[in-house]
Amino acid sequence: MQPQWQTATHGQGYSGDVAESRNKVLRNTYLMLALTMIPTALGAWAGTAMQFAMRGWTGLIVFLVVSFGMFYAISKTKHSPLGVVLLLAYTGFMGLWLSQILQVALKFSNGAQLIGLAAAGTGTIFFTLATLATVIKKDLSFMSKFLFVGVILLMLTAVANIFLQLPALSLAISAIAVLIFSAYILYDVSQIVNGGETNYVWATLQLYLDIYNVFTSLLHLLMSLGGERD
Repeated sequence: MQPQWQTATHGQGYSGDVAESRNKVLRNTYLMLALTMIPTALGAWAGTAMQFAMRGWTGLIVFLVVSFGMFYAISKTKHSPLGVVLLLAYTGFMGLWLSQILQVALKFSNGAQLIGLAAAGTGTIFFTLATLATVIKKDLSFMSKFLFVGVILLMLTAVANIFLQLPALSLAISAIAVLIFSAYILYDVSQIVNGGETNYVWATLQLYLDIYNVFTSLLHLLMSLGGERD
């Protein structure tokens, strides 16, 4: 029989290895997340410079086809360097798509300030919730189904409002989106901290989309409530 002290030492070593592995995934995710801001910024700059615009049903179909195609490709290559390349390419595409709402914002006399406020608000939400998830170390897996249902309902409502064109509903959609994707930040970081997600490429993609949606929703709210025309 193995001596008790040896068993305890082995257990502590195993626990330490697990904690270090999870911390490594978290560190790599944050580093990759920071790196994704570069192609996003370049895509947004390029799209704004060339006045990129693709709206309506055509735009929606193109966005969905590219996004789901990239999700599939990244999921299949997430354990290889190609997964990193595809992730960065996709964030460049998302930056290009982001340029459309930035162009609308910049038509306001205080557009640059609104974009800055949305960015600051998004950063505050991310750092607050990411820190909270790291500190409490609570398994939040139970949130998964509620958040998924929330996103589906949000998408259906957004599609319905394409036909309804109700300003009040549009504001409500943006406000709810901020809440849902903020909760996703908490959930996704918790998954990494508790070992539910062990691949930093896929973890980065999830957090990137959370941040992207929080930012665009905040910016839409700010433009609707505080945009100033010349």
